[in-house]
Amino acid sequence: MTAASSSSAPVVDLRSDTVTRPSRAMREAMANAEVGDDVYGDDPTVNALEHEVADLLGFEAGVFCPSGSLANQLGLRLLVSAGQELVCDFTAHVVRAELGAAATFSQITTRTWQSDRGLLDADTVAGVITPNAGPYLVSTAAIAVENTHNFGGGTVQSVKQLQAVRELATEHGLGLHLDGARLWNAHVATSTPLAELAAGFDTVSVCLSKGLGAPIGSVLVSTTERIAAARVWRKRYGAAMRQVGIIAAAGRYALAHNIDRLAEDHARARLLAEALGSSAEAAPTNIVVLDVPDAPALAVAAREHGVWVSVLGRRTLRLVTHLDVDDNGIDRAIDVLRPLVLT
Repeated sequence: MTAASSSSAPVVDLRSDTVTRPSRAMREAMANAEVGDDVYGDDPTVNALEHEVADLLGFEAGVFCPSGSLANQLGLRLLVSAGQELVCDFTAHVVRAELGAAATFSQITTRTWQSDRGLLDADTVAGVITPNAGPYLVSTAAIAVENTHNFGGGTVQSVKQLQAVRELATEHGLGLHLDGARLWNAHVATSTPLAELAAGFDTVSVCLSKGLGAPIGSVLVSTTERIAAARVWRKRYGAAMRQVGIIAAAGRYALAHNIDRLAEDHARARLLAEALGSSAEAAPTNIVVLDVPDAPALAVAAREHGVWVSVLGRRTLRLVTHLDVDDNGIDRAIDVLRPLVLT
């Protein structure tokens, strides 16, 4: 198949793993969900989802949120007071892709460290934090970690470095937030239990609407006391929901059926990376980041032939594999993209 002949074929959408559509079985689970009023705590399906996620991650309680950004921002608010500082990687989602929410809603200031593909280095983090900085400098209150790292190319954080950052936070009395939107991918890629990946963090957010294929939803987990406070802030932000079990049922279906199959996405991402001139190691999970001379122009050219990709910068493209792109879709994407990328 040539790029020209692929233009009439179905679209291969590699912009993100958020573009998936619920399967027939997931829709049936949603249609049959038992529901109640979640503001009153009466929705049995969302209650079950929150308990299930909290148990998987080794925490006391969880709260269902309509978006990963909200789950992150609630977690940060629980750990950082107004006028205090959050430190994180310079390409972390919480500072690059949440529209300044921490500053806008919680009066949180941020500082960042440079990294290689978002990978943690505890010594670098130690050089950035300023706990108990006194009356002239802003005091660091919490550290945010992202695993897997979105803009780093789906990189998985080292267990050794995670432990070192946990010890650093404990030593200085700092909070630890884990943006685990794609923690499922890290779990599948490394065979590390989810509770082990989340251990030592004070707040953890996980997303159900990315690789797991639910149409909406994230869960924030923490202690019972913190989650009770998060519910108050969720209500203040206008995100309290009523018969939300219809949506939560999709999340429960995703947890039951779509975690192990993430290995298929990882294999397809490696295939894409290798075909487009990168090493398999450049795609440790389901994200491929490409450096090209003119990313916007290449994305336009690819779209003309039915392959959609994300532009992250003048020279940067992102391709994300997911459950709605099968082997045939990957073959088509390679057929279209290879002559554009490698010329």
